[in-house]
Amino acid sequence: MKPLSFIGSSLDDLRNFPNEARKAAGFELYSIQCGLEPNDWKPMTNIGRGVREIRIHALGEWRIIYVAKFEDAVYVLHSFQKKSQKTSEHDIELARKRYKQIGG
Repeated sequence: MKPLSFIGSSLDDLRNFPNEARKAAGFELYSIQCGLEPNDWKPMTNIGRGVREIRIHALGEWRIIYVAKFEDAVYVLHSFQKKSQKTSEHDIELARKRYKQIGG
């Protein structure tokens, strides 16, 4: 099982999710650590190769952007509440910056 590595404020941001969304996020991240696919995800190729977004629908819309292609860990790049149909440029840029920090 791969360890989780939270980049920047992604862990603190995840801890601020409502309880139900936080539990769903934990389940999804554990699945990824075990080499499985999350229940609801989409590729985020505009951020980088292998980057994906977990979509959580619990008391609002919540997102976790991560990359699992590296052997050493599953990297959580960004955790946030999605407030509009389109992911904001701020959220994309933040995840892209953190992706570059890990050598992506």
